[in-house]
Amino acid sequence: MDAGRREVKPISPEQAAARASATTPPSRLEGIAGWLGCRGSAARLGLAALLGVLAVGALPPLYIVPLIIPALTGLLWLLRGVTSRRGAFAAGWAFGFGYFAAGLYWVTHALLTDPEKFGWMAPFAVPSLAAGLGIFIGLAALAAHMTRARGVAAVLVFAAAWSAAEWLRGFVLTGFPWNPVGSIWAFSHVTMQPASAIGVYGLGLVTGAAAAMPAVLGWQGTGRWRPVAAGFTVLALFMVAGFARLLGPDPGSVPGVRLRIVQANIEQTHKWRNALRMAHLERYLKLTGAAGAAKITHVIWPETAAPFFLSIDTHARAAIAAVTPRGGLVITGAVRRTARRPLKFWNSLHAIDDKGRIAGSYDKHHLVPFGEFVPLRRYLPIKKIAGGDTEFSRGPGAVTLELPGLPPVSPLICYEAIFPAAVVAAGTPRPDWLLNITNDAWFGKSAGPHQHLAAARFRAVEEGLPLVRAANTGISAVFDAYGRQIARLGLGRSGVLDSQLPRKLATGTIFSAVGNWALVVLLAISALLAYWSHARPRNAV
Repeated sequence: MDAGRREVKPISPEQAAARASATTPPSRLEGIAGWLGCRGSAARLGLAALLGVLAVGALPPLYIVPLIIPALTGLLWLLRGVTSRRGAFAAGWAFGFGYFAAGLYWVTHALLTDPEKFGWMAPFAVPSLAAGLGIFIGLAALAAHMTRARGVAAVLVFAAAWSAAEWLRGFVLTGFPWNPVGSIWAFSHVTMQPASAIGVYGLGLVTGAAAAMPAVLGWQGTGRWRPVAAGFTVLALFMVAGFARLLGPDPGSVPGVRLRIVQANIEQTHKWRNALRMAHLERYLKLTGAAGAAKITHVIWPETAAPFFLSIDTHARAAIAAVTPRGGLVITGAVRRTARRPLKFWNSLHAIDDKGRIAGSYDKHHLVPFGEFVPLRRYLPIKKIAGGDTEFSRGPGAVTLELPGLPPVSPLICYEAIFPAAVVAAGTPRPDWLLNITNDAWFGKSAGPHQHLAAARFRAVEEGLPLVRAANTGISAVFDAYGRQIARLGLGRSGVLDSQLPRKLATGTIFSAVGNWALVVLLAISALLAYWSHARPRNAV
């Protein structure tokens, strides 16, 4: 080696990133973020968790939408100060922990409906669920960190990774796509309309990119507002397009159909008591026959409303037939079981005619983990929460039911309505409406019923199909094919909701044709824009 030359030692990618960060003069905003988050890894993780809690304020039922901006911007500032993959994942996971812990706090209420059996789980359930779901946001943060993108490109990569993680969360371990970022727009049918083309995941991607774009101001330190303005302009254009969509013709209502939705408001602690079964049934019968019943053609009761095995109990069916409109139906949720051993159980829907016959049935196929079955039962010696110790069996899948006097319908029991692009049976003629029966008494008077309703409402917008929702208690409602509210019965109330049945749109939506491929297209566009932005010298920071 020449005496005047120095040996150049290779450095790791983490060291290179640290040096690049050190040579970039921080802006005032970046300095504040560093002061808050970089005095130690524990402080950084604590701040990330607080930002996740802050983001929950934008979700139903609060809808303080602007809070999503400091939450996502702050998370990106924290990620900018991280030099290792482990640190990036940890920061994202901590944000996710705060986000899901605050957003899903109501899970504890479900456990306390039977405290003798499940009360011991209450202190652990929400933290455990939040820790598991936080992994998805941790992976999104890790993916964004590994690209080494800077400036606008970093924001686009992060928004794309977040949305991809939300989509992944929708099917891993049967899926739990609760509270996607796009649901912050469910406060108005106008702001929900972009989902008719790009779905709630796509709407979340556009929202996330716009909300996190102010991070570039702190990074670049030059006062550039053009990327920020561009992000919010794109989001605004989607909303304007949504508003324009509502100028289309009103599809009207189905002639000759008048629905009565019954919300009995039975407390979950009372629902499965054997001594109260007949009283519960009589309550539904009385509400069904209340004033105005003569004008009703079809009655809808919620999930597990009938506390009897209607498939084999002819006496209970006869009692229901006595209040069924002549020539009409009572559509009710009920647990179904086999007539002989070995016993199997299903969470089902039955349509009972005025002769006491079952005109149609549907078995729930997307079961609630731990509520209706225990995943990984071999390793988890616990019992399911809902309806006794025996696990429910899965139904064959989504169906389109043909029922007397009604247009074809796609039935959805409980949280089956939260899954985008999975509410209509594939390979069959499309239904004319969606029917969601649920029992949100599990959630109590919390944010849970509002979040559940928002998710179901998005399915109406995405599919261009009206949605009828019957809840034991929760929020019963009728939405038209644009997601506009036609009728509503609020949380904690007992009564009936009488309504016409809206028609479906004459033509389907873009999302109903392409499903979650719309998100794939947006992910590809985001990747191209990120590459283009990253390649421009003035955006390399």
